[in-house]
Amino acid sequence: MNFNTGDITFVLMSTALVFLMTPGLAFFYGGMVRKRHVLSIMMQSFVAIGVVTVIWTLFGYSLAFGTDHGHLLGSFDWFALKGVGLNPNPDYAPTIPHLLFFLFQLMFAIITPAVISGAMAERMRFPAFLLFTALWTIVVYVPLSHWVWGTGGWLRNLGLMDFAGGTVVEMASGVSGLVAALVVGRRLRSKEDLAIPHNMPNVLLGGGLLWFGWFGFNAGGAMGANSIAVLAFVTTQLAGATGLIGWALIEWFQHRKVTVFGVISGALSGLVAITPASGFVSPTSALLIGFVAGGLCYLGVSVLKTRLGYDDALDVFGIHGIGGTWGTIATGIFADLSLNPQGKNGLINGGGFEALLIQLLAVVVTYAFVGGITWFLLKVIAVFTPLKATDEEQVNGLDLTQHGENAYPDFEYSENYIM
Repeated sequence: MNFNTGDITFVLMSTALVFLMTPGLAFFYGGMVRKRHVLSIMMQSFVAIGVVTVIWTLFGYSLAFGTDHGHLLGSFDWFALKGVGLNPNPDYAPTIPHLLFFLFQLMFAIITPAVISGAMAERMRFPAFLLFTALWTIVVYVPLSHWVWGTGGWLRNLGLMDFAGGTVVEMASGVSGLVAALVVGRRLRSKEDLAIPHNMPNVLLGGGLLWFGWFGFNAGGAMGANSIAVLAFVTTQLAGATGLIGWALIEWFQHRKVTVFGVISGALSGLVAITPASGFVSPTSALLIGFVAGGLCYLGVSVLKTRLGYDDALDVFGIHGIGGTWGTIATGIFADLSLNPQGKNGLINGGGFEALLIQLLAVVVTYAFVGGITWFLLKVIAVFTPLKATDEEQVNGLDLTQHGENAYPDFEYSENYIM
């Protein structure tokens, strides 16, 4: 066994950081929604931890990373973690126990449907979300993971560069969120409480935890305490910082003020965009990728959503979809083979258009596959249970109607609602 204790320690820490991102997301989303829906949206993040863990352990991991079948899916060889033990797996992580690699990948599988929940916030019923989380993980996340990261996966074989989940996590959650927002429909809104977020300290706390966890999310993808991990760690910080600046500058030029919510949204936009590129690009390129992401995601949230009129409640597509798309494309532009021999040179480093075209193909495939399957799953779920809470349930709050609890017992709800 070629165990490296430094690598094991680093990946253990990275795994814990990625896990922390889901509770962090719960606080981020919980602060953004209206008071009567706080526990509901936070619950959806936490329940994803339980549901996805069981699916991933029993067969999800095996189908995503097991022996390839037709370059589309893995196998049941590792069903219920049979054969996934303390020995390393040379195909994925030769210096750490296979069981640790499984656990690290589990954290990515957990947070992805939790991110999607923000698009349907304040109106999706809990039973429908449970079914959606389970089915989406199996039918969308598992095969897409195999295509991109699994040994033999067709996008991996083609040469796609996705270091930490620009396609599998970011674009997949963003596109699914957009489709879900359209299928579930718009929220019931109150004339008195249209302004969200309702609790900015929680938004900042959640956003800070996400940024903190993102270091494990990206750098952990190196599967060891090595130079690639250092590169991903640095590019993560730089892109988050310039994403913050890019969003804030446009906000300033448009409104002559910079909001706290805009600052944290811009930071997350940069972090999303650098995710696929983090282990392949230079620090200077990371600065540019994050800066452009801040501007693009601001326009996606403030212009695109307004003009098209879809109710993506917490801007899942505007940040994760658009940011992930830009980051995946940017990887094909800025990747530098001299920094990571497992990658290739992007367009500006003499690689020609080949790398860029592969990244663009991955964008098209992800949008089509994820969007189509998400629409189908929601239509099937709607046959068995309503997707959307009734007007009365929305007025009374999903906290009370779905869970029998109230985050703010002294809060009085308004009855003047509009569609």
